[in-house]
Amino acid sequence: MKNLIKYILIVLVFTGMIACDTFEPIDENRPDFDFVNSNPAAAEGILLNAYTGLVDQYSFSEAATDDAVNNQLTNGYKRIAKGELTAQFNPAARWNNYEQVLWVNKFLQIVDAGDIVWSIEPVTNELFNDRLKGEALALRALHHFYVLQAHAGKNASGELLGIPYFTEFIEADGNFNVPRLSFEATVQAIMKDFDDALELLPTDYSESPSDDKYDGIDINVYRRVNGAQNNLRISGRIVRALKARLALFAASPSFLNGQGNYYETAAENAASVLETIGGVSGLDPNGIEFYTSDDNIKSIESLWRGSIGGNSSTYEERMFPPSVNGRGEINPTHNFVMAFPMMDGTPAIQANGFDPQNPYANRDPRLDKYVVLNGSSFGGGTINTGLGGGINRLDSIPERSTTTGYYLKKLLQPDVRINSDGTKSGKPHADVYFRYTELFLILAEAANEIGGPDHQVKGMSARSIITAIRERAGISPDNYIGSITTKEAMRELIRNERRIELSFEGHRFWDLRRWGVSLNETAKGYFYDGSNYVELPSIEKRDFKSIYMPIPNAETLKFPELEQNNGW
Repeated sequence: MKNLIKYILIVLVFTGMIACDTFEPIDENRPDFDFVNSNPAAAEGILLNAYTGLVDQYSFSEAATDDAVNNQLTNGYKRIAKGELTAQFNPAARWNNYEQVLWVNKFLQIVDAGDIVWSIEPVTNELFNDRLKGEALALRALHHFYVLQAHAGKNASGELLGIPYFTEFIEADGNFNVPRLSFEATVQAIMKDFDDALELLPTDYSESPSDDKYDGIDINVYRRVNGAQNNLRISGRIVRALKARLALFAASPSFLNGQGNYYETAAENAASVLETIGGVSGLDPNGIEFYTSDDNIKSIESLWRGSIGGNSSTYEERMFPPSVNGRGEINPTHNFVMAFPMMDGTPAIQANGFDPQNPYANRDPRLDKYVVLNGSSFGGGTINTGLGGGINRLDSIPERSTTTGYYLKKLLQPDVRINSDGTKSGKPHADVYFRYTELFLILAEAANEIGGPDHQVKGMSARSIITAIRERAGISPDNYIGSITTKEAMRELIRNERRIELSFEGHRFWDLRRWGVSLNETAKGYFYDGSNYVELPSIEKRDFKSIYMPIPNAETLKFPELEQNNGW
């Protein structure tokens, strides 16, 4: 971790991009911390670097789960799914997020020293100081959460451990050799930073305040500091959503397993945000395809996102089938396809009318939106993955053709074209960090665990939320949800809805771990042989030895106080 310190002065690059003016030359033309400590733009540049490393929906970690296979033999998630995960090799590690923690702590050190003047006008200066400090505390909490999610685990004695929590900037020769906190102590430390941030941040960045703490503040001053120009930065609304995510994670079976009040905390924070959009009635009708246009990306479905980029085709080149000039990288599994219910909401089994020789008929409409099925039109062509499918056929071309009989649609812009002559027609994309649908699903899961399917939290229950999500998808009438009467049955339905709604957004890899569900379900495929569909029961075997991931080996060698998770 000491090596991270040397990167601190890279802030010059980031500050140069966001500052209105440039640095004045000083000794050797290399600004030092004395300069940064007194220059508002430079100080804010340090904070802005903490916005790097945010986890978006384009990780495609599903290739290490029962939802997908990656057809690239060197893909890291493929390798760890097949048993290569070690303390030396872990592409899912997030230990490097401590780098952002150090940026934040340096910024807080500068702010707390009181040398930065954000504005010569006292009220404006105080508002800037509060907001920026609030952002820093929230980002410190978030980056610690990322590390906790990836590296919490049990030691050799069976004690559930969290991670070291750093609240101060540490010089290169300082002490990084500190023990891990208990899991719950880590959660509480993250919660405290989130709560402290809430005291300082506006609920939203807008042209008029909605918080009582801004009563009496001149509207022009408020807009200068907390106006809509900041609306992609972390806000009070986002912090409450992140608190709900953290609390649900903590309460899950692999961790505190319902001990404490974490399900209640998750439900309360999720509901407090969701009631501001009208509760269940505020569910975005276009939320299932939030990624397909500028309007959808900008809609209420995106609770927190990055900026919308220019036209590009990067993801489509990776994921499109080979006949439309893609590499077909992510192949959804037949396991995932069978998670989609029938049109009336009943599970896709033969007793409910599922026909294995006409497998995509009368199914949940989300299936066709998220997966390229045999015979689909996509990317400017018709995609056949069975016999006679040419280069799109299963296993036709190594590392380009599907290995499962399916290609990915979700997150891809359907109007992108990758032409054979090398020209491309791209579309905008954006990193989405948190969607309202996830928050609804957090509330549903927490409320069900507290009191069952019909337990109400601010007028919302697991049943009302899941019903609304499935109706939005086109499952209507839902002949299945009325049969759900127990907490256990609703739990399975909620987990299945998370699997579908949040698919390929980087959640499944972590959900299986927190639920304590087997990570080793073999990936299956489905192939049309010219006459019949045939299930391929063993496309790729999974080999994870623990639901908990290791601390990086290099860190435990450097710092003997840093205890490794059991088995690594």
